[in-house]
Amino acid sequence: MTVHDIISALGLEVVAGADGLDKPITGGYASDLLSCVMAKASAGNAWITLQSHVNVVAVASLLNLACVIITEGMRPDDEMVERANENGIPTLLTPHSTYRVVGELVRLGISG
Repeated sequence: MTVHDIISALGLEVVAGADGLDKPITGGYASDLLSCVMAKASAGNAWITLQSHVNVVAVASLLNLACVIITEGMRPDDEMVERANENGIPTLLTPHSTYRVVGELVRLGISG
């Protein structure tokens, strides 16, 4: 499954990193604590969070994550969008809760 596949399945909005939509997703990780993500997420994961600041891109780039899904209607600032585009990190938005998004990803066969 690719980033593009989950965009279609979940109706996500792409706000940055459109060049990376063909990246394969190897699993998922949900956390709002950057330190937990750095310690436990794996390359190729979709990261589900409500955090929407530039440090999210730094962590996603460091770990080579497939994408970031920002939940609960949060919107990134211009700096985050710019950095995500520079680093090729697909940044996706949804009004739904992290809980719901994780459940939908599991339903699609993406596990942690």
